Amino acid sequence: MPLNHGYAYRSRLLPDAAEDLPLADYLARHHPHATPDEWRTRIECGEVWLDGSQARPDAPLRPGQELVWHRPPWDEPAVPTTDFEIITSDEAIVAVSKPSGLPTLPGAGFLEQTLLFQVRQRFPDAAPMHRLGRGTSGLVLFARTTAAARALQRAWQQGSVEKRYLAIASGLVPEQRTIEVPIGPVAHPTLGTIHAATTAENGKRARSRLRRIAHLDGGVRSLVEVRIDTGRPHQIRIHMAAIGHPLVGDPLYRSGGLPDPARAALPGELGYLLHAWKLDFDHPTTGRAMCLRAPLPEAWSEYRALVERGC
Repeated sequence: MPLNHGYAYRSRLLPDAAEDLPLADYLARHHPHATPDEWRTRIECGEVWLDGSQARPDAPLRPGQELVWHRPPWDEPAVPTTDFEIITSDEAIVAVSKPSGLPTLPGAGFLEQTLLFQVRQRFPDAAPMHRLGRGTSGLVLFARTTAAARALQRAWQQGSVEKRYLAIASGLVPEQRTIEVPIGPVAHPTLGTIHAATTAENGKRARSRLRRIAHLDGGVRSLVEVRIDTGRPHQIRIHMAAIGHPLVGDPLYRSGGLPDPARAALPGELGYLLHAWKLDFDHPTTGRAMCLRAPLPEAWSEYRALVERGC
């Protein structure tokens, strides 16, 4: 497991800092992944700073103070690779193809073993405009200026960015279908809640449009293209499972679009094939139509000819 270089987490003290809370108790209240005793040890080791100075356990707190936790280096979970392919770049944007298994953003113990960290080694100003699940490969778009980020965000909100994915689904998928199953939080034995198929009252609107490119093994599996008009977490995995065709090898979602209660799998577990292969949008500064394509990874080699014929 690779050892990273640590990280400085920065925040501002909230209004309840005026309640005469000991610093360790304040930290445990707002960052409950550690107990007050664990935070006290970190303070005594010099990891916690207030307004630019090393904090004392009995330091008086005021709302608005800058709080910094200098987390020491830790072993990150291993990833298959940190390599990525640059699809296009200029002064306003950079688009890359993410490998499966590499998280897009930090979280769950990942920091340097993420696409964001790796891209910023070459483009320090890169800000991600969207994210892909850890097991999903393909196109991720970054803005390199504030103006570009604002323009792209508006385009996404207006629905003028088109995203197309390829997936291997179980069963004989319909030739075409629009899926509009709401997505929202449902119970999970490890995480408390997780995104899954739910009701309109409990979830948010989600819309996917699928097209079957080919059926495989006599209909045991299907190669499909999916366009998503919304960007809910794990939307394609949930929607394909919701209509009875979960992605082949998906450890999390079963038919119906809910987590498999027998497994208690986590969202970052791998095993399925999902590739963000097309991204169409107008360039945020020039207005030029951008039609980006991410080459199929090696894991998709047996499907290349079918994709070329069907698309």
